[in-house]
Amino acid sequence: MEKKNIVVLTGAGISAESGIPTFRDANGLWEGHDVMEVASIEGWHKKPALVQEFYNLRRKAALVAQANAAHYALARLESAYQVSIVTQNVDLLHEQAGSSHIVHLHGRLDQAKSSIDDRLVYPVVGDEIKMGDLCEKGSQLRPNIVWFGEAVPAIEEAISLVSNADILIIVGTSLQVYPAAGLKEFAPSHCQTFLIDKKIPSDRALRNIQCFEESATIAVPKLVEQLLY
Repeated sequence: MEKKNIVVLTGAGISAESGIPTFRDANGLWEGHDVMEVASIEGWHKKPALVQEFYNLRRKAALVAQANAAHYALARLESAYQVSIVTQNVDLLHEQAGSSHIVHLHGRLDQAKSSIDDRLVYPVVGDEIKMGDLCEKGSQLRPNIVWFGEAVPAIEEAISLVSNADILIIVGTSLQVYPAAGLKEFAPSHCQTFLIDKKIPSDRALRNIQCFEESATIAVPKLVEQLLY
C-alpha cells in the first residue's frame, strides 16, 4: 500500500526549545536589534557589516544547538509515512534529528551566497562569513537567508507538497508571517490538520483544525505516537 503523505510546517517555536531564540520578542526586537535593520534587504544595503555579524552570531548559536524531542519524533514518522518538512527555520535541527526531506523556506545558516547572483550558493567554512569573502563573480558573500523584501524561492515547492497532503501538522508558528502562513489554505479538503503551539490564536479559520496548546516537545511526540499506533 502506498504510504500517506504527511507535510509538517515548522516555525521558530520548535527551535526555541533547543535554545535558539525566536524571531522577535514582544517589542518587535530580535536580539536587541530592529528586525528590519538585520533581516531585510534594505538593512543589508545600508549596513552589510552589521547584518553579517548578526548572522555570524546566529550561526555560532545554531551550531551548538541540539535537536529536541519534537524534531526526533517527526523523523520517526518516516517509518510509516511519506514525510516532508517545510520549515521557516534556518537551523539544521531537522537534519540533525534524521528527517530526510526538508524544504527550507527562509534559507539556511550553513550556506553563503553571492550578493549579485542567487544561483551561486556555497557552504560556510567554519562559522563565519567575513566582509571581503567574495563569490566567483567578485561580489561580497552574504548569508543564504530570505529577508524581508525578497522573494521566497521555495514557496512553489511548499505549495505543491501541501496540495498533496493527507495529513498537515503545523508546529511552533503563530501563522503570522506570509507567505508561509497562507500555506495551510492549499491543503485538500480530505486533509487532516493539526496545530501545535504554546499560544494558539483565537481565529475562526482554525475551526476545522485540531489544536494542541502545548510546547512542541510535549505535544509532537504524543501526536506522533497517535499517528504511528
